[in-house]
Amino acid sequence: MKGMNDLVRQAQVMQRKMAALQEELKTREVESSAGGGMVNVKVNGSSEVLEIKIDPAIVDPEDVEMIQDLVLAAVNDANKKAKAMMESEMSAITGGMNIPGMF
Repeated sequence: MKGMNDLVRQAQVMQRKMAALQEELKTREVESSAGGGMVNVKVNGSSEVLEIKIDPAIVDPEDVEMIQDLVLAAVNDANKKAKAMMESEMSAITGGMNIPGMF
């Protein structure tokens, strides 16, 4: 029974660490760009888009699709970076153990 109590205690400690990390990740930021830096996107560790900057030089009312594509590419890449950051940090807490539904 002692072994089971230790296991439960360890799981509770891990859960607290993961909750603290999730809060910390909300304050961390990653950036990505597309179009050679003409579109820049900043997201936090929770994959919330914080900022989008578009260089006025690429704004062409005749080619809105290009801007849409660049914004989409930059947002997707920034979210991939945020997810990789979160997985790396969580892995450090879980010791590399893959917990279903965690990521």
